[in-house]
Amino acid sequence: MRRLPALVAVTALAGMGLVGCSASAASSCPTPTDSSIAAVVDASGDFGSAPTVSVRSPFVPSQAGTQTLIEGDGQRITADDQLAFVDVTVLDATTGSQVIATQYPSDVASATPIVRLTQAIPSLTPMLHCVAEGSRVAVALPGDQLGAQGAQALGIDEGDSAIFVFDVRKVFLPAANGADQYNADSGMPSVVRAPDGTPGVVMPAGDAPTQERSQTIEKGDGETVTADSSVIIHLQGVAWGAKTTFASTWKNGAPGQAKVSGLPPALASALEGQTVGSQVLVVVPADQTDQDQQILKAPAGSALVYVVDILGTVG
Repeated sequence: MRRLPALVAVTALAGMGLVGCSASAASSCPTPTDSSIAAVVDASGDFGSAPTVSVRSPFVPSQAGTQTLIEGDGQRITADDQLAFVDVTVLDATTGSQVIATQYPSDVASATPIVRLTQAIPSLTPMLHCVAEGSRVAVALPGDQLGAQGAQALGIDEGDSAIFVFDVRKVFLPAANGADQYNADSGMPSVVRAPDGTPGVVMPAGDAPTQERSQTIEKGDGETVTADSSVIIHLQGVAWGAKTTFASTWKNGAPGQAKVSGLPPALASALEGQTVGSQVLVVVPADQTDQDQQILKAPAGSALVYVVDILGTVG
């Protein structure tokens, strides 16, 4: 049995460990269920520990499908780039042999980011839509949807189908989902959002502030962030007056992970005491950006504007 390789690197933000919707009724967020999978796939064992998986082979699914084996009740996966930590066991459906398994660590923070699989096997992404944290699901992919790249990543013959059994250990918000807050401060940028939550910054007229300033744009109701917290965030960074970003996890295609105390000072100070689900606006004066330049490759000689969505914590 092989262990899951690092199929792709988890999205990083300038060298740091930076790697929506709340849970709703399954009827309002349907998964592409295929009941035939339950007839040929068996996965016994407790959620979060390595299951014993068997498949009646050869199994040649005619189309991709998902079958929930254990139903969780946590946050649901509702966006293509939403971060989730999973463990997975993969079988070659043609031979019934197990080809890959993750470590199933007791520490959820050490589980595998789903992006490691979905970037190599994109057809997995829609199969996990609406799956809730705490669920165990079996996914069948026929060979033509697995593709040559997916078969190579898994170490199976091109054209063979694959069975994936996922334990969805942790699901993070796709974007800040807190209540909008009223801010009366003048001279600060304003934030607009695309339908998927991607923020845009509208600069005010006049010069940038000469002191560090921050605002809570949306107030979440999740746990409180401390200096020691390891946070999952979406971050957008733009120099004052610029039209393009110098840092964006949104453009990278996945949120990032960082310890709050390891962020540039203004960001760390602004995030401490905030809550998961919040969106925070931060302005750093031009003469206080040395750490931003080193850590986030920010441009020199300009005030910086950050919009940060706090999506969750790990550990």
